[in-house]
Amino acid sequence: MPALFIGHGSPMNALELNGFTRAWRAMGTKLPRPRAILAVSAHWYIGATAVTAMAKPRTIHDFYGFPRPLFEFEYPASGSPQVAQEVIEAVRPNWVGSDRDEWGLDHGTWSVLAHLFPKADVPVVQLSINASQPLAYHFDLGARLASLRDRGILVLSSGNVVHNLRLIEWDRPTDGADWAHRFDEAAVAQMTDDPSAIARLAEHPDFAKAVPTLEHFIPLLYTAGLAAAEGRCQPLIRSYSLGSISMTCYNVGPDLDLPGEAEGAADLPGDVPPDQTNT
Repeated sequence: MPALFIGHGSPMNALELNGFTRAWRAMGTKLPRPRAILAVSAHWYIGATAVTAMAKPRTIHDFYGFPRPLFEFEYPASGSPQVAQEVIEAVRPNWVGSDRDEWGLDHGTWSVLAHLFPKADVPVVQLSINASQPLAYHFDLGARLASLRDRGILVLSSGNVVHNLRLIEWDRPTDGADWAHRFDEAAVAQMTDDPSAIARLAEHPDFAKAVPTLEHFIPLLYTAGLAAAEGRCQPLIRSYSLGSISMTCYNVGPDLDLPGEAEGAADLPGDVPPDQTNT
């Protein structure tokens, strides 16, 4: 089973058909049908490692300032306490808590799955990002998830390699600033040449601009851990949004025949300050 990193961008991508969401839909038709999906989303960033274990996870609308239809959107995929237990067993001796009633599926997960699997007919569990742990912990945890792929579980990491909402340039809807290009290209080189050394990106001169906070970057480390175990990684769907967001995606496993570039990702609401959108 492949493993994916998706640059998810604005939650409005859930509702729009644009260059990126069409590519995600094409990706969904090329993937083998998984038994279940394990999602690692930038938006479940807490002080512990946990996995959702409820039978019916709720659709979480973890943002504000967006149009009403986005708040009305539901992604009614089932959960799987059994798959949650498989995740817990796969990463031992690391401890993972079982969340039976608190979280659900946040927009980092459902805005992408709405296009990859629009029928919501594959069970989904989410793994939290433990904010108290160093980068090496997340890479190691990703490598430990490799055995799940042999059991038909698609590991989907969702974030953005470059994600700085305070440096948004509204007049560059489909382009990136020079520093964003430099960092994203360095990430592509690292992921394709030596994903086991992904933490070297923290030494890049543009790291502070590209990654002002870690939550959108860390999902890439899970994919890097899986890529190091696999020995190969394919960059997919490369482009930028609003000057300071990279939409680059990655695939671990057999190559997927998709367009290398896409344009027209959903925008953020222009009348809402970027630091209030929680994207």
